[in-house]
Amino acid sequence: MKENNKTLAVQGLELTYFLKRRHLDLNRGWRFCRPVASHPLAPKALLCPIIQPTALDFEYHFEYHQGTVEVSDIQMGTAKPARTARGNVGVEEFRGKFRLRLPRSITPLGKQVIISTGLDATELNRRRVDSVANWIEEEIITGQLDPTLERYKEKLESYRKPQLSIVKPNTPQTDIMGLWEQYCAYMKPQLASTTYRRDYARKYTNHIKALPTKDLGQAIAIRDYLLSQLTPNAAKRVLTYLAACCKWAMGSGLAKDNPFAGMSEDIKLPKHDSDAIDPFSRVEMNIIIKAFEDTRPNYAPFVKFLFWTGCRTGEAIAIQWQHINSDCTQITFSESYDSQLNIRKGTKTGKARKFPCNSQVRELLLSIRPPNPDSEQSVFTSPTGGIISNTRFSTQVWKGGRTSKKNYKGVLQGLLDEGKIERYRCPYNTRHTFITLMLAEGLTVSTVAKLVGNSPEIILKHYAGNTVPLSLPEL
Repeated sequence: MKENNKTLAVQGLELTYFLKRRHLDLNRGWRFCRPVASHPLAPKALLCPIIQPTALDFEYHFEYHQGTVEVSDIQMGTAKPARTARGNVGVEEFRGKFRLRLPRSITPLGKQVIISTGLDATELNRRRVDSVANWIEEEIITGQLDPTLERYKEKLESYRKPQLSIVKPNTPQTDIMGLWEQYCAYMKPQLASTTYRRDYARKYTNHIKALPTKDLGQAIAIRDYLLSQLTPNAAKRVLTYLAACCKWAMGSGLAKDNPFAGMSEDIKLPKHDSDAIDPFSRVEMNIIIKAFEDTRPNYAPFVKFLFWTGCRTGEAIAIQWQHINSDCTQITFSESYDSQLNIRKGTKTGKARKFPCNSQVRELLLSIRPPNPDSEQSVFTSPTGGIISNTRFSTQVWKGGRTSKKNYKGVLQGLLDEGKIERYRCPYNTRHTFITLMLAEGLTVSTVAKLVGNSPEIILKHYAGNTVPLSLPEL
């Protein structure tokens, strides 16, 4: 290159330039169809990205602005950008698996296209899925996208296929922690993401880490320790998981025997009152709703929805406007939100269900529905507009209590202090209330089971007995 009357003559090798990011991808540049003849002088000391044109003979117009050279006008001619429009491919975690969300621009009618990868949400699989997402973006931008998407699905399928390897004979182990970690790795692909993270990777791992000994030969001492440190129910559960771990280890050649077999069965739990399902009465329900309207109005629609639909708390939190039809006559419960792990997942049963709204529920939804709601906008939100935390709602709003910084007076605790309700019950009892009241109104067991996403057997076993009057008629 050489300067000549405020121009730079390009000698067929390189052209330094700076492009506005909103116009072009700064890291990719342009490829020219015809040679460049000349262009105005750019600052000599400016270091910019470099492109290597395949041919030269095209004219650019540059302007000097705040120490950089920006493209202000390009005489297009036959020059074409290497990339026309960016096709963003999103990577999402859904029900413990990764999926790809493709831009609507790839379909003639702008329909949403989603590719289920079938890959667990792990760090390794994230890198794999990211590489496929980048590949699809590349082909969208260059106009080479496979409209059938088969190329990309085949690549994802290759990641799902197990790689064959030579398996060496296992040596029996006696370290419980080591066996537990291997058992968790074995169980992870078979479990919902939330179940694995909450129970296996967190709760029971912490219990095992706290054991005074990890020696498999000290099973009796471990049992006695658990019974001395935990409730009988919690100790029974830990021993059940340890027995399952050792049973798997025996089948895998990692342990000679299962010293925890049958231990949990020997632990007798105290019998509870037969009325373990403890619903609110209709009067108590209305008192609670009125209290929320008066003291915590932001949460009042949420509480009404819990009482009037009988859905699980996580299902109510997960509801978005896309799950409710346009006239608010039907709700689709297909997701639940785990506030501890901050992720969306499927319903407890893994099945979606349709819920027909009565006039009461419909009027509630219409009263809070924005004029043009975003499909992914949460129906119920916290006072700050964010997603509701089940834990915070239960401990601070519903029940109340102290934290290191603040004392929260819960709505239910206030009603209890005033003698307006008989006893405290947690938010989940709103579900018990709905089921019990619907059965009392004459709905069949199978109908109620469909409405709340339970089996008829569960309804009969746990709920139907609560509709029997405590005072019997005379014979």
